[in-house]
Amino acid sequence: MKKTLAIAALASVALTGAAHARDQIRIVGSSTVFPFATAVAEEFGKTTSFKTPVIESTGSGGGLKLFCAGVGEQNPDITNASRRIKKSEVETCAKNGVEAITEVKIGYDGIVLANSKDAPLFELTKEQIFLALAKTVPSKDGKELIDNPYKNWKEIDPTLPDEKIEVLGPPPTSGTRDAFTELVLEEACNEFPAIAALKDSDKAMHKAACAGVREDGAYIEAGENDNLIVQKLEANPIALGIFGFSFLDQNGDKLHGSKIGGVAPTFEAISDGSYPVSRSLYFYVKNAHVGTIPGMEEYVAQFTADKAWGEEGYLADRGLIPMDTAEREQVREAAKNLTPLSM
Repeated sequence: MKKTLAIAALASVALTGAAHARDQIRIVGSSTVFPFATAVAEEFGKTTSFKTPVIESTGSGGGLKLFCAGVGEQNPDITNASRRIKKSEVETCAKNGVEAITEVKIGYDGIVLANSKDAPLFELTKEQIFLALAKTVPSKDGKELIDNPYKNWKEIDPTLPDEKIEVLGPPPTSGTRDAFTELVLEEACNEFPAIAALKDSDKAMHKAACAGVREDGAYIEAGENDNLIVQKLEANPIALGIFGFSFLDQNGDKLHGSKIGGVAPTFEAISDGSYPVSRSLYFYVKNAHVGTIPGMEEYVAQFTADKAWGEEGYLADRGLIPMDTAEREQVREAAKNLTPLSM
C-alpha cells in the first residue's frame, strides 16, 4: 500500500514539474474543428495574459491517439474531434493513466460533397454516392456483390453528369471520414437487398460491404488538410471533394455543394436538420493537466462563451452551426465544472 502511494505521489510531482516547464496549451485533432479552435486560440491570446495555444491538425483519430498516450508535459492537453470519442479510445486513455476526461460539444457541422463552380452542380442520393464510392456493390440483377465496376457517374444514373468518378476525401484517421461512412455509406447500403440480407447471415461481411471504400483510384485520399482538397478542386473541376461545411462556406466563391436527397448544404438546412449529412463537433480536455498547464480552464471558458459559439458569435461567421441556448448552457456548465465523461 505504501509503495503504491509513493508511486502515485512521484507521478503527481513529475506531472506538476513537467507541466510547469510548458507554458502553452497544446491542442491536437480534427482538421474540421481546427479553424474554430484556431479562432478561439487567437482571441484567447489577444484578450488574456496567457500565451496563444499551439494547435496541430492531426485528424480526429490521430489526435485521440496522441491525447490518450498518457499524462505529462510531453502529451497534448486537449484534442479536437469531428466525431464522438469511441469506447475503445476511452479504454486506451484509462490504460495509459488518462482517466478523467471532460467532453465539450461545440456545435454542429455538415459534411459536403463539393466541386468547382466551373462544373455542373451535382444532385445526388445517398444510394448513388454509395454506388460511386463503395468497394463492393450489388450486381445489376441485385443477386450478388461484385467489385465496384462504375467509372463514370452516368453509368450509375443517366441523369448524372457524363463525367469520370473522381472524389477527393480524408483518410481513415479522419473524423470526417468516420462520419461520412456512418451517415452516408452505412445508411445507404441497407437500401440494397443483397447487402441488407447479410445483416443476419454474415455480420462481418455486412460491415465490410457497408463501410468499405474503393481503392482503384476513384476515391483519392487527400490527407487531413481540407484546404488542400479545396485547391485541388479548383485545379480539377470534374472532381468532387468531401469535407466539412465550414470549408465550403469559406470558399463559396469557388465551390458549390452538391444537393443530397434534394437538399443543399446551407447553414439553415444543417441547423434545422433537413440536410441529411450532419454531425456534432467536440473537444476533449485532459483534466489531469488542469491546474498545471496554465490557462486551460480559461481557454474552455473562452470557447464556451456566447460571443464565440453563440448564434451571433464569431464561430458562426466561420461556419459553425450553433446549438440552441438550452443545450449550450448545459454543455457550458459541464465544461466549467470539468465534469468527467461518462459513455
